[in-house]
Amino acid sequence: MHMDNIQILGFRATIDSVGEVLDLIDSIKKDGEIIQLLNADAVVSQNHIIHGVNQAFLAFDRGENLANDISVEIVLRCSAQRQISKAFKILGLHEGDMNLCAVLINCGDYSQELSEIFTPDDDVLIPVSDKLKEIYKINNDEMTLEDLMIDRITRLTVDY
Repeated sequence: MHMDNIQILGFRATIDSVGEVLDLIDSIKKDGEIIQLLNADAVVSQNHIIHGVNQAFLAFDRGENLANDISVEIVLRCSAQRQISKAFKILGLHEGDMNLCAVLINCGDYSQELSEIFTPDDDVLIPVSDKLKEIYKINNDEMTLEDLMIDRITRLTVDY
């Protein structure tokens, strides 16, 4: 399993049904492509997501994956959680208005298709430190939020 390219896009959305949105996304992508939607409010930076995705792919390559599905593994790694329910509580979709981080892996350019479903807005990817500290229960000011998340993601692999 390998990753050729990764695009990270920001959107605003109003979600009536998480299942319907996921079905719609599935209908856009082709085989071998991954479109993972994350809660942008819990995204520290592009590097945070790229590191999480890399670690998810590495975990599959090494047979150290915590989930059977690469998309779920990406959510686990990016949230630095071992429990799927906790990971989705942090980074998963929910009904109502939300900010989305769309992670496109090995994909063509779907910005047009996604823009027809959601409202493009890269500003949702600007981190709000106070909110992030609350989401990830961070009270450490010695490291940047990005360094701290990358460290937590990396330690997921080491600690089990």
